[in-house]
Amino acid sequence: MIALFVVLGVVVVGVIGLKIASSILKSNDDPSYAEPTTTSSYSPTTEPTTEPSTEPSGQPTTKPTVRPTTTRPTTQAPLPTTSRSTASSTPTTNPGPSDTDLVVRNKLYKVGAMRSVNCKESKSRQSTAAGARANYKNLLACLNKAWAPMITKAGGRFRSPNVITFSGTVQSPCGAHSDTGPPFFCGTNDTIYMNLTQDVGNYNSYPQSYSKVWARMWMLHQFAHEYGHHVQNQTGILQAYARIRYERATYTQELQDSRRLELQASCFSDIFIGSNRRSYPITGQSLVQWRWLIANTIDNGNDHGAPPIHNYWALRGWNGRNPNACNTWAASAAQVK
Repeated sequence: MIALFVVLGVVVVGVIGLKIASSILKSNDDPSYAEPTTTSSYSPTTEPTTEPSTEPSGQPTTKPTVRPTTTRPTTQAPLPTTSRSTASSTPTTNPGPSDTDLVVRNKLYKVGAMRSVNCKESKSRQSTAAGARANYKNLLACLNKAWAPMITKAGGRFRSPNVITFSGTVQSPCGAHSDTGPPFFCGTNDTIYMNLTQDVGNYNSYPQSYSKVWARMWMLHQFAHEYGHHVQNQTGILQAYARIRYERATYTQELQDSRRLELQASCFSDIFIGSNRRSYPITGQSLVQWRWLIANTIDNGNDHGAPPIHNYWALRGWNGRNPNACNTWAASAAQVK
């Protein structure tokens, strides 16, 4: 869906970019590779809103396992369990959790529901770069306040991510990226890169009031999604993903891993949005546009999840408000298409 993003470098949106990132990952093994998000096709809706459904349209309705289990997830190929050294049958030191444990049975899934931090939307509008930056600053403070106690409870040492805004081309440890592409997260320097050209352009391109509401909701979801990658980075999920993907025998398996990562980041995004829906607020036209955008994403590279699947995981986060609703790693292959 919208941008997502992980550990070892940055993947350019699309199949070719993903292949490039895969080769970087396999030759580099850098545990901070981050993929950028994709964008939605723009066509803001004026349809009246109804209460969101929790099931994707035209997709399997069986809910994924949302509580950690002692079995591996049903995927096209089992998650590798040998990414940590097992040379000795009687190791003298505790090797720590396996990569499968980190993604399927992460302690984050046991911390409980997120509480509202009474986050309110910035009064600034993204009609200018300054207005967009004011929104990023406001959201960063809210997201830090919401996620810090949960990451700490999961055994992590919380730190705030860096935020860099860009127009034109930006250089990062994960490569150079242009404002013709989406925002992205780079785990190497734990930084969210927000595309000012995109956010300001979305807001100013259409005169209708509902279009501007769409632009505001899109910026909210994009920023919270990239922050979701930061949460993965803080809890070991991002690093485990990189190692698991490195061991994959086929590109098809790598793509499925990427979809699990990206769909989880969107689910994390909507945990925050759902928890603060009354104070932000996500009601009326804001709810109409938020619902539209989560169900109308683009996944040309088959690395972020089909629109109905993205909608499904976004609504799991929105309704559940609990990380255990976002365990994409324990879901069947059909639920992460």
